[in-house]
Amino acid sequence: MTRQEDSYHYNVIRRAIEHIDATDGEPLSLETLAAKMDMSPAHFQRVFSRWVGVSPKRYQQFLTLGHAKTLLQDRFSTLQTSHSVGLSGQGRLHDLFLRWEAMSPGAYAAGGDGLTINWGWFDSPFGPALVMGTDRGICGLGFASETGPQVAMADLKSRWPNAIFREDPETLAPWVDQAFNQRGMTPLHLIGAPFQIKVWEALLSIPSGHVTTYSQIAETIGSPRAVRAVGTAVGRNPVSWLIPCHRALRKSGALGGYHWGLPVKRALLAWESAQTEDVASA
Repeated sequence: MTRQEDSYHYNVIRRAIEHIDATDGEPLSLETLAAKMDMSPAHFQRVFSRWVGVSPKRYQQFLTLGHAKTLLQDRFSTLQTSHSVGLSGQGRLHDLFLRWEAMSPGAYAAGGDGLTINWGWFDSPFGPALVMGTDRGICGLGFASETGPQVAMADLKSRWPNAIFREDPETLAPWVDQAFNQRGMTPLHLIGAPFQIKVWEALLSIPSGHVTTYSQIAETIGSPRAVRAVGTAVGRNPVSWLIPCHRALRKSGALGGYHWGLPVKRALLAWESAQTEDVASA
């Protein structure tokens, strides 16, 4: 499946989420959902099968707000093995091959001064994606389906206000292909404060289809009282999906926030749950 097809399918799912939310918890039949999106039941079923791997009925269960609580009960990650890969290390992290390194605190404090950051727009499985990268790897990835492209661009650029930004999707394309197709080695260049880097490192250890809590992350990085600061660092994660901040939930089981919109977070969690279930049943 091409990224263009993925993006089209995500937009179908996005519309489905809106209709599912409008029912206040009442499940919609295949025929009803298909009709609401002006698609035949057979076509709608094919789109679901190709993008998600489970039936629309099962996927609705993954999309419900209560699914987050189910994940905490059944697929909670304690992060006890989170440090098998260190900063500047190499290894298999969650489902992707990533090689990553962090910018020095001094360079981060300079706001990207002297740094050239390339950027480009790409189709992704979760709608239009803005990707940014230095010569060392991807440093920014945001989804624009909820925020819009202008807001996404302003948001990422504001993180490194003194950098030089250059539109150059061709340079980024091989890394983007590796990332979204989960193959090869995708380099990341993490640009953040030391505390943020610790939080992002912990996020990298959460397996796909699993979740953890902000308090668990705080304990893992040795700052158990810094739950609020952890939440802020999670929200400032510049490389969405690759650093899976969507897998961090509140202790109550509530979704919490998501920088690129809660519908995207729910779609990410539902998609990963479906993939995990599909692998388990294979």
